[in-house]
Amino acid sequence: MERQKEIAVFGGGCFWCGEAVFTQLKGVEKVTSGYAGGSTSSPQAAPPTYEEVCGGNTGYVEAIQIEYDPSTISFEQLLSVFFSTHDPTTLNRQGNDLGTQYRSAIFYATEEQKESAEKCIKKLQEQKVYENPIVTKIEPLTNFYEAESYHQQYYENNKQAPYCQLVIDPKIQKLQKQYAHLLK
Repeated sequence: MERQKEIAVFGGGCFWCGEAVFTQLKGVEKVTSGYAGGSTSSPQAAPPTYEEVCGGNTGYVEAIQIEYDPSTISFEQLLSVFFSTHDPTTLNRQGNDLGTQYRSAIFYATEEQKESAEKCIKKLQEQKVYENPIVTKIEPLTNFYEAESYHQQYYENNKQAPYCQLVIDPKIQKLQKQYAHLLK
């Protein structure tokens, strides 16, 4: 009998970072970099391109789609990692990555995911985990388009690149320290 898989879609800055982080987790079977939450002016409804999304006029977010086994890792655990490995208090930016395509967003696929995300944000705010208010948007998952092939497994294929060393490596180190029990 095949295991039941579910998906989670998060936007938390550059998708290279999210993909590198979530690929490390037990129960995560696949992470795909892509674009969610926007629209293009193309008459054929063609998938957005990286250049279009970076232009900032499509409404798309650089996002990751996580295929996971909920019997191994829960959506709530994924949310915990999501909120710990990016800054959910900065509007339309993560570090030096600036623009609406880098906004913090949770794209829910089910009402249960929506409720879990709302509860998680409420709890984080009540516990005053962050100095500033959380600006993460909770939006229905209406679309997800896979990014160009050169964006897939970017960290794995480019660990020596300065961006990977300066931006992604610290996120991986934090993950390994804070979530060792969830690692593959």
